[in-house]
Amino acid sequence: MSYLKKITYEITLKDSFWVIRNCPKCGKKTHYRNTKKFRMNANGNKLDVWLIYQCAECKHTLNLAIYERKKASSIRKEEYQCYLENNEQLAEMYGRDMQLFRANKANVDFDMLQYDFAKAHETIENSDFGEQMIITIKNPHQLKIRAEMQIATVLGLSRSQVKNLLEKGEIELKSELPQSISFSIAPCWLSCRDTV
Repeated sequence: MSYLKKITYEITLKDSFWVIRNCPKCGKKTHYRNTKKFRMNANGNKLDVWLIYQCAECKHTLNLAIYERKKASSIRKEEYQCYLENNEQLAEMYGRDMQLFRANKANVDFDMLQYDFAKAHETIENSDFGEQMIITIKNPHQLKIRAEMQIATVLGLSRSQVKNLLEKGEIELKSELPQSISFSIAPCWLSCRDTV
């Protein structure tokens, strides 16, 4: 009986984003890393919260605004407590939130990223159209990784092999969005490999 195999992978970050920018103390472009600490400032009933980044060379700080002039009463007590305690998990979450970096116009150094492809889900269904495999790779952090590089990593191939398979139509890119790609693999290719 024919089957349709669906596999979902997710790109997971090993660490926070690194920022590259001019450091006023070093007098050159340097890398800033997540200190996993927050800075808070209260002005009446308004609150500012920043995630603190630090130059890897001289320790000069860069504050990334999480909240500016936010009503203190509108922040949940648990979240507020996490800022006060410099909760590392929350700091890591913000350190991987591309929206925060865009809002702060911070330049992420994508070459410094360390990430993995984790298998998240797999299903097998009966199919009337022969053996098929559809693989989806979710990219929740919208990392700038070429589609053929993602496919190559998941399939254990080189980028040139993937380009060749794409040109031959043995791999078909179904969709390509910033947050995910989806592709199918030809049955003839599946019969020679069983490593996915």
